[in-house]
Amino acid sequence: MPANRKLHEVLERLRSGMITAEEAEREIDGLRIEAVGDIANLDVGRSLRCGIPEVVLAEGKETGQLADIALAHVRTSGRCLVSRLSRAQYTVLENRATAAGVEVTCHERARMAALSTGSPVEPTGGVVAIITAGTSDIRVAEEARVVAEEMGCRVCMAHDVGAAGIHRLFPAIKKCLDAHVFIVAAGREGTLPAVVAGLVDRPVIGVPVSTGYGFMGQGRAALASMLQSCSVLAVVNIDAGFTAGAFAARIANMVAVR
Repeated sequence: MPANRKLHEVLERLRSGMITAEEAEREIDGLRIEAVGDIANLDVGRSLRCGIPEVVLAEGKETGQLADIALAHVRTSGRCLVSRLSRAQYTVLENRATAAGVEVTCHERARMAALSTGSPVEPTGGVVAIITAGTSDIRVAEEARVVAEEMGCRVCMAHDVGAAGIHRLFPAIKKCLDAHVFIVAAGREGTLPAVVAGLVDRPVIGVPVSTGYGFMGQGRAALASMLQSCSVLAVVNIDAGFTAGAFAARIANMVAVR
């Protein structure tokens, strides 16, 4: 199994004559930093070095700055994701990207956009299952899906199969049994991830979602419940769909190349 799949792909393309030594050197230059004015320093080699695509967080950024940073990433890496976009930010980003000849795909439920020069994502053979306890958890699950697919994985999804009607869960698990890893998103009391972890022989990543209200609402009860799980369960932060998707895809991609 290659120690670094992306690096292995670059070396294979060099060996087969598909790219020149200079092109390979540029792709492998994983510690290079590229400045965007005085607002950002791009970690150009992160995708190659870590296997995780560049994702620009839109929250807290001025719209013009956001577009500058995202388009700079596309110029250096060919692809870029933007997360937690407002509608106003997306409109400006789409206009700027289109004017620059960059393809834009909107993932509205995930509040994300994918920017690309047209280079396709290569399938890795990794398979990630994403299950939600309720319909309100789908927005976080969609963020995980977009990231996992951007990392080359196929995603199997099942929604609204929470513990209040546990019989709904079993067909969902059966549908996704070829997955290498499960992501389970749940708000309120956050029961479902621990239940799934007790039913499957694959890694399970719990994502607490900021649904629920009153005492310990906004995902805090779900997070506490998942951290106290008696079944073997990994847990990410509240609403951390990106983290769950990237971590799950890393696991699935390692398994797929064995």
